[in-house]
Amino acid sequence: MTPASGYSSEFCSRRLKAIADPTRWAVLMQLTKAPKTVAELNLELSLDLTLLSHHLKTLRAEGLVECSQEGKNRRYRLAQDVKLDPSGRGLDLGCCRLELKEGMNA
Repeated sequence: MTPASGYSSEFCSRRLKAIADPTRWAVLMQLTKAPKTVAELNLELSLDLTLLSHHLKTLRAEGLVECSQEGKNRRYRLAQDVKLDPSGRGLDLGCCRLELKEGMNA
């Protein structure tokens, strides 16, 4: 573990690897706006549902998103320890912060 953050480098590496995929980053950016169902995410991202489910499973496995059941739907949200960066252009993952440069699309 690193003394400053309390997170191991392996933990941080796994989280960074999970969000290195542009689609998973896009999912996270959608969830910074509000919790969303799979259908709501898919309206924005236009992915095959199987592919979207795979990406959501990866994000859940790394503790980046959480979901709750609402009838037949699942509503996804950012995990409690994942916060929107104060700039509004990135995420604080607990172990590190990622921010897009101004002018880049989130």
